Amino acid sequence: MEENMLATARGVQGRYQGWRRSLPRPEADEAHPFRRLLGGERWAALPAAVRERFRRRIGPEGCLTYVGEVTECRMSRLGWLLAQLARMIGSPLPLHRDTGVPACVTVTEDRAGGGQFWTRQYGRRAGFPQVIYSAKRFTGPTGLEEYLGLGVGIALGLTVEGGVLSFVSDHIFWRLGRLRLRLPCWLSPRLTVAHIDCGHGRFVFTLDLTHPLAGRLVRQVAVFADPETDGDAT
Repeated sequence: MEENMLATARGVQGRYQGWRRSLPRPEADEAHPFRRLLGGERWAALPAAVRERFRRRIGPEGCLTYVGEVTECRMSRLGWLLAQLARMIGSPLPLHRDTGVPACVTVTEDRAGGGQFWTRQYGRRAGFPQVIYSAKRFTGPTGLEEYLGLGVGIALGLTVEGGVLSFVSDHIFWRLGRLRLRLPCWLSPRLTVAHIDCGHGRFVFTLDLTHPLAGRLVRQVAVFADPETDGDAT
């Protein structure tokens, strides 16, 4: 038994001895959909590190993982209630106010949808971490949509101000086959997710959810670092 296990271990070790993880190679700026959506002037206004992150083509076997920490999380009572109700579509909003807990974001290719799958994991002071799944696809009236669960999605617009790239919700919709229903503006909270480069391979993601009548519902801030790999990452 021990000899068989040792032989198996040696075989696996030999098979993967030369394996090395490397970052996906960046696409040319002109070919990347984020550059196309922003336009040349606004794309060029972004810090080089931000352009580098968003123009990488993941590929069918690629995976990007960013590890960090939640540094701020606040929500009103109405925001907390909305986060609990959103469990029905995959819990896209933070369910707790814990800070100083680990955060992890993994990006892989959505081969069928021509976009990206985003998996977010946020630790808790007690219990299992919260895991959020979504898909970003370059389609729809704004050119970019994020799909959550049960046919619910968010049409997103892109803005650049002071070197900060922001994803701003245009409207929320529900889709069933060819049927697409748009949530009325007075019911739709406004979502803004900002990517702020901090230099030295670190950046901040902020999430703000506000309502025109109820004000700020949720705010979450997390700090991340670029992936560390062996060898040349270009």
